Amino acid sequence: MFNEFKNAFSRQNNAHAQLIIINVVVFLVLAVVKVFSVVAESPEVFNSIHAQLSIPAPFFSFIQKPWTIITYAFVHDLSSIWHILFNMLALYWFGKLFVEYLGSDKLVAVYVLGALAGAFFYLLVYNTIPFYQDRIPAPGMVGASAAVYAVLVAVATLLPDYTFFLLFFGPVRIKYIALIYIVISFLGSVGLNAGGNIAHLGGAFMGYIYVKQLQAGVNWGGWITATLDWFRGLFTPTSKVKVTYRKTEPRQAQATPTSKASKASQDEIDAILDKISDRGYESLSKEEKEKLFNASKK
Repeated sequence: MFNEFKNAFSRQNNAHAQLIIINVVVFLVLAVVKVFSVVAESPEVFNSIHAQLSIPAPFFSFIQKPWTIITYAFVHDLSSIWHILFNMLALYWFGKLFVEYLGSDKLVAVYVLGALAGAFFYLLVYNTIPFYQDRIPAPGMVGASAAVYAVLVAVATLLPDYTFFLLFFGPVRIKYIALIYIVISFLGSVGLNAGGNIAHLGGAFMGYIYVKQLQAGVNWGGWITATLDWFRGLFTPTSKVKVTYRKTEPRQAQATPTSKASKASQDEIDAILDKISDRGYESLSKEEKEKLFNASKK
């Protein structure tokens, strides 16, 4: 594990470690900002920054901050370490397996698609079902859970019988682990964290659809990979090749083996061979030897 996180951004097929590092760095930066804001008795500084990263539930608030449809998936609740800890552990275990079979580009794609699907489900239920308007806090939602659920269910769809060895439980097939996660979120969709659990189900649904479409030959995440490649290209230095021209002296035309004098017809070759048979090879002229030599190369 240490080797995967050491020089994480220079290693191939290491997107699971890169995503974890990004999430942890964001968590630590926001934690530092919160501490200094509280000490300075200016909590509104932290609250303002946090509000720009969390996705708000009311649709009209969301369209004023559309970037939050992605940023919320890299921010975690600072009131407890458990939120980010469990998400990152699940992302490591299932993301590592995902990368082994489908590669880093597709892991990033399914992570982003899971975040988008979770946000869509979250906004949809809050703005269309009155029941949830009293149970989902309007200020917003944060967490990578929807994206992690997408990765988990994607792996379970791809490798349903792959076995994990769990503490106290022993060998458990990954499809049952995914099923337990989904059932817990479904039951929690009417609880205190209703919005978060709805987002979990949206991410899980996307993970399933993504792999099924991939198996059918359709890559729903291709546009994400292309977009990231474009951004990488902006920061990748291009090699500058300097071209210089040198004036050369004209060369005199030289006789080549393909010159007119060296070409011979089949009759001439036959005559040369007869001459060799009668008088020997040394009886041939320089031109005849050249013709015979060139004919032997054809």
